[in-house]
Amino acid sequence: MKLQQLKYIVEVVNHNLNVSATAESLYTSQPGISKQVRMLEDELGIQIFERSGKHLTQVTRAGDEIVRIATDILSRVESIKSVAGEHTHPQMGSLHIATTHTQARYALPSAIKQFTHQYPRVSLHMHQGTPSQMSEAVAKGAANFAIATESMHLYEDAVMLPCYRWNRSIVVPKDHPLANKDKVTISDLAAYPLVTYVFGFIGRSELDAAFHREGLTPRIVFTATDADVIKTYVRMGIGVGVVASMAIDQEADSDLVAIDARHMFGDSTTSVGFRRGTFLRSYMFDFMQLFAPHLTRPVVEQAITLKSNSEINEMFRDIVLPTR
Repeated sequence: MKLQQLKYIVEVVNHNLNVSATAESLYTSQPGISKQVRMLEDELGIQIFERSGKHLTQVTRAGDEIVRIATDILSRVESIKSVAGEHTHPQMGSLHIATTHTQARYALPSAIKQFTHQYPRVSLHMHQGTPSQMSEAVAKGAANFAIATESMHLYEDAVMLPCYRWNRSIVVPKDHPLANKDKVTISDLAAYPLVTYVFGFIGRSELDAAFHREGLTPRIVFTATDADVIKTYVRMGIGVGVVASMAIDQEADSDLVAIDARHMFGDSTTSVGFRRGTFLRSYMFDFMQLFAPHLTRPVVEQAITLKSNSEINEMFRDIVLPTR
């Protein structure tokens, strides 16, 4: 059994059983991957993949377990490399962050600017995606960190550390009836078409929950993953926008009226997460503290010792998180 064979079966699964795509991503040949997978199956005496002719059709029951363990082994190998890198070249390495557009555009720039100044020899890569794509990237080792707000159930196998709280604003053109209203309510919003985030993105569930509490249903006519896109369609008159307050730019959005909506919606919490068992380089600890100053190395190391994210949330219960 070779590490290369384990890498092949994991990558084949990651590429939806497409051996050609796997070979292309690994810069090798399709026959070479197929041969190594067959050799591993022969050595183990079981099939990892079911086949129809030359095509892989699904992972077998035993294969699921083998791929899971292989993923863990490969993660440990990367951790060994990280330990070596920490001692040989502590100022060098790479950092991959999976997040949403809003976090990347409005929450992260300051921390990234400081980080790149402090660690000019660490290459930093940003991956934007859906909550499921972000959690999958962390689980598979494609990303070191996920910075997320929604779908926390996807991160049960990750360490999730609360970073900050935030809320929403209503955005409308200056001539909109809501622009001069003293206090906008959920009932007011229910009277208009809404433009907001795709469900599962950046606190969208809290919007739906707020309407549900009032026995109302939001009339959502347009959704997007990008706050800037949402504001563009508000300007076009498509509907009333509901965006994260941090996504309001006083200069760029001076043609719009932003109405604080925290009285209507509960706060949302953004967290940074990483796969359990990951060896964290010193610059990774520093990045987390730059992004969320209360996440000092001792605090993060204490959280890592806890068994579940519910225990981590209890640990942070008395900590006043910053608000954005």
